[in-house]
This record gives sequence, C-alpha cells and structure tokens, in this order.
Amino acid sequence: MSNDPLLQPYQLKHLTLKNRLMITSHEPAYPEDGMPKDRYRAYHVERARAGVALTMTAGSASVSRDSPPVFNNILAWKDEVVGWMKTLTDECHGHGCAVMIQLTHLGRRTRWDKADWLPVVSPSHEREPSHKAFPKKAEDWDVARIIADYADAAERMQAAGLDGIELQAYGHLMDQFWSPLTNTLDGPYGGDLDGRLRFTFDTLKAIRDRVGSEFIVGVRYTGDEDLPGGLTREDGLEISRRLKDSGMVDFLNVVKGHIDTDAGLTDVIPVQGMRSAPHLDFAGDIRAATQFPTFHAAKIQDVATARHAIASGKLDMVGMTRAHMADPHIVAKIMRGEEDRIRPCVGANYCLDRIYQGGMALCLHNPSTGREIEQPHEIAPAETPRRVVIVGAGPAGLEAARVAALRGHEVIVHEAANDPGGQVRLTAQTPRRAEMMQLIQWRVAECERLGVTFRYNSFADAGTVAAHAPDVVIVATGGLPHVEVLREGDDLVTSTWDILSGDVRPGANVLIYDDAGDYPALQAAEKIAATGAKVEVMTRDRNIVPEVMAMSLTPSLRELQARDVTFTVTWRLDAVRRDGNELVADIGSDYGGVQRERRVDQVVVNHGTRPLDDLYFDLRPGSSNLGEVDYEALIANAPQTVSTNSDGTYRLFRIGDAVAARNTHAAIYDALRLARAL
Repeated sequence: MSNDPLLQPYQLKHLTLKNRLMITSHEPAYPEDGMPKDRYRAYHVERARAGVALTMTAGSASVSRDSPPVFNNILAWKDEVVGWMKTLTDECHGHGCAVMIQLTHLGRRTRWDKADWLPVVSPSHEREPSHKAFPKKAEDWDVARIIADYADAAERMQAAGLDGIELQAYGHLMDQFWSPLTNTLDGPYGGDLDGRLRFTFDTLKAIRDRVGSEFIVGVRYTGDEDLPGGLTREDGLEISRRLKDSGMVDFLNVVKGHIDTDAGLTDVIPVQGMRSAPHLDFAGDIRAATQFPTFHAAKIQDVATARHAIASGKLDMVGMTRAHMADPHIVAKIMRGEEDRIRPCVGANYCLDRIYQGGMALCLHNPSTGREIEQPHEIAPAETPRRVVIVGAGPAGLEAARVAALRGHEVIVHEAANDPGGQVRLTAQTPRRAEMMQLIQWRVAECERLGVTFRYNSFADAGTVAAHAPDVVIVATGGLPHVEVLREGDDLVTSTWDILSGDVRPGANVLIYDDAGDYPALQAAEKIAATGAKVEVMTRDRNIVPEVMAMSLTPSLRELQARDVTFTVTWRLDAVRRDGNELVADIGSDYGGVQRERRVDQVVVNHGTRPLDDLYFDLRPGSSNLGEVDYEALIANAPQTVSTNSDGTYRLFRIGDAVAARNTHAAIYDALRLARAL
C-alpha cells in the first residue's frame, strides 16, 4: 500500500473511489447530435484506463428543451442518451473508474436563437452580459416543468448505470434563483434566502423521489459570488450547511466567483499567469465548517498542490481537469514513480477558450486530447528504424523529435540558437506567459531521455544535413516577422518581435498596428506601456485580437487597461512617413471614404510571420518526394510513400510555421501526425 495521500481510497456513501484524483465536470464539446458518442467515450475511457478514480462527464448536460446548449452539451432530456451513457460508463467501470454526470438548466446563460428558439428563462429579466439574451421571468408552470425535467434526467442517468449525478449551481438557473442579483420573484421562489433556495430543494426532493436514497447526488455551486449585492461568503457557508442538513445531498463541489462575464469566468477558472489554486483555502473552509465530503478544482495543475490539498484535509477529492487534458496518464505516472514525466498543463486555456467560441476542446500541448481515436496517446514503434534529421528546435521540431524517437528512430536535431524554444522563448518574455516554456522543457527532457542528439548553435545548410545521410529530413525552421504591409514606409516601422526581444527600445508615443490578431501585439503593448509610454493598438478587424480568445484575453486586458492603453477597431494603417522627429501614420478604412492621421514616435506592426524556408527549398532537389505530402495518408496515420524523384536519397517534409503562420497547437499537431507514421 502506498502512503501517498493521493493514492488512498475514499468512501463516498456506498461507493469506493480508488484514489483521490478526479476529473470534474466540464464540457469538451465532443457530443454528436447532443449524444456522447465514440469521440466523447474515448476521451473519458483513456483517463479511466490510466487510473483516475472518478470522471465527471458533461459540463452541464441540459435537462430541458429551453436550455439550448451553446457549448455543444449533452442533451440529457432525450431518452436516447441512456444507451450512449451506458456504453461510456460500462467501459470506464471496466477500468475501475467511477462515472458521474453534471445536470443543469442553463437559465439565462444561453440564447433564445438556438435550437428550438424558445425564450430564455430565469427568475428575473436581468440579461447575462456574456450571452446577452434578455430572459423571460419564470412563471409557476416553468418552475414545475423544469423540476420534473431534472427528475427525468436523473432517472435516465441512473438507468444508464452511472454512479451518481451533480447539479450545477454557479451561473446557471439553480443559483440564478439563489442570488438576489438575478432573482426578483415574489412568492414561494423569491424573497429571502429560504425562498430563493426553495427551487433547489424542491428539485432535490423530486430527484430523490425518482432515484431513491442510495443513488449519489451532489451539487457543484458557488460559495461566494464575489459580486457587490450578490451571494457573500457568509451566504455560501449557510447554503453549504443547508445542503448538508437536507439529507438529500452526498457531496459538495465548491467554486468561488461568478461566470456571467469573461473576466468573472476567468477568475473562477484561472488561466496562465494567474495564481495557482486560488480558491483551495476557501473550499477547505467549507469542508471545515460542514465536515462533509468536499470536492474542488480550479487551476490545480500540479501533483504537489493536489497532494497538499488532500494531505492538509482541505479536500476529500481533488480535481485536476485541465491537467488531465494535457496528460491523461497522471495517475499511472504517479504510481510508476514517474511524476517528473507528467506533461504539464501550462494554463494556456486553449481547451476552454475554444469551447466558448464554438469549437471542441483541444489541448495546446497535447494534440491527442479529443482525438483519442485517430491520434492515440501511445506511440507504437516502427518496424524499421531510420535516421531522422530535424532542423529547428521549436515546439514543432521538438515534437517531431520526441515522436520519432519513440518510434525507435535515430534522431538528430540542429538548432541555430543557443537554446531550444523558437518563438516560445519570445512568448515567455512576458512574465505572465512564462509557463509556456514548459512546452519546451518537457519535450527536451523527453527527447534527452530517448537519446535524441541535439546540436545547438548549428545553422544547418543543405550540406550539413546531407552529411548525416538521412532517411528523413524534417524542416521546422519556423518563420520571421512580416512587416512589409504598407503602401509606403515599411522601413520606418518595427516588429513586435523586435520589441519583445529587446532589440528595439520602446518609444514614448507608440502606435501598434495589429493585423494578425494574436498575442504578440498584446505582449508588445504591455511591454511598451510598462515604460509609461502612450500606447494605441489599432486593427482593421471589428474586434480586438480575435485570435486571443475570451478567457486568455482577460489577464492582458486587465494589465493594459490599468496602463491606459487605447484600442481602436475598424481602422487600417496604410502608410508611414517621417516629419522631423515624428512619424505620421496615414490611417484608412476597409469601409471606405475616410482618412485620418496619427503623429507618433514609433510604429510597431504585428502581421504574423513568413516561412523561413530557404533550407527546405535547397533540400528539395535531393529528396525522393520533392517535399510533397500525401494528405490522405497524413490524416490516416499512414506512411508517406510519395516518390517523384528517383535520384532522391531522403524524404523531405516541413512543419509548423516553416509552412505558414499558424499557432503552437497546429505546429505540434503537424509534427505528431507526420512523425508517428515514419
């Protein structure tokens, strides 16, 4: 028996959980037609196979038709969900993993123009800032039918063989009843705290009447809205006691804060550069006050913090949800004594940000997450070892090296710089984004463990590569910033890279023209504004930095607003000219017919990168495939067999920004798909 606090079993009612690690409820947006089909099942089964004790499916499975899912949620109001959930549950059970699901009615946290175009419903007409729908104020018949819908959904989950359910009460209908900010009802379901909690306890009673006393039922709820006029810490403690004393609840899953705005959501679920485990002590206070089973998750991304949460008695079960998206095998690695090999969650929040913009959850760091069927996490060895030469040790090159080495190939990496990292090293110059370097550090450590040869300060040319007599060459040289975007004056502007690297000093009155919509513009603005300079960020887009999604944008905006940085949308930088000691920026518009000027002392352009591809084209004549990629084979994880040059001695490929400016996930995904079939 291990003495590790995380590996101790936990008894929840009749259910024995084999350790203290769980995946809390979240919606990765993998359902098809509202059902948890093969992709959804494979995602949860992978983590069950690796040893997690409890996987909580569905961040808010919808119980009612007038709770249309805006995040591609599971439709728990459909009878057909039973079969799909049973398949998922049975397979997870086969690996000793318990399965639960979160049920909810979204209330005002959705839109009326989705699904069946039914009115959004809430205990008041107050609009949620994030989704902007003005709700209908609930009538008595709304309350009655929604309570029945909850009970029906709970019964379906019991029929599917799940171990339990939890009800969602932060930002959704249930706690919209709780909060005085969102409940203006008179009568039995409004008024004082007793009235505002009545909907919850009536729902719990209806569920218990349907599923009995043994089926496990919990509540995930906010213990403090952290909003003026909202639920206070004292309210949260009182609600916690009442949930326990009701006898209808088996565990409390505690959060802190509100999710009605992007900034509020980000405080509840902190991202990169924000404090780790910020609400752990608060959850511990709830447990101490109630002496009741308490679960919690909020940026607990490392095993040491999780272990502390259990060992100190703050929690009974600790959620490492985004961490398990980065590495589904956390428990297995703990049990094998390989904690140092856990792929770290870097808090980039690519997973959740994609959901809130209508995509499925993908991990910036691990492209197999959500693609368990087509891109398994395990890498099979190749039948025939090859010699693989990779040029470039950014995220794409390092991933290609790691995967090729796992395949059993001899791998040699050339890197022109002193250190690995590529563009990620620039990203990490901003202190809030320093965690990004873990993308590089983890891959370098894995490559070194696998025997990859690194040659730094090596500006490899075609002769250098050919001297290795390679079987495969992968060019991962990345790109360089592109600033030649103006009618005139390209020579008068600088790039965001120049600012971030320190090669160019910030000016005192600076215009940043962001025509790429990604992080470098924000980071350059932050670095320049920190000197006390006046900074304006201009874009021709309708929105600022559209490639930086909502939650990840929050820390940047807080910093930039505090420094009085100005954002200007729908205007285009056309030209720059010098006038004495000043630069005059000619400003136009895609909407036509208007011109403006800005007088500044520095213009910074963010227009993405252009491929650094000279080496690739130098190598093409000596390759058997002339650089051609069979996309069908790439997608199917099949070997690349293109042969268009009988004189070629190696196969040649390029990946990442050496192909075109994209993002880190695309670069790593390129590398994984290509290298796993070598």
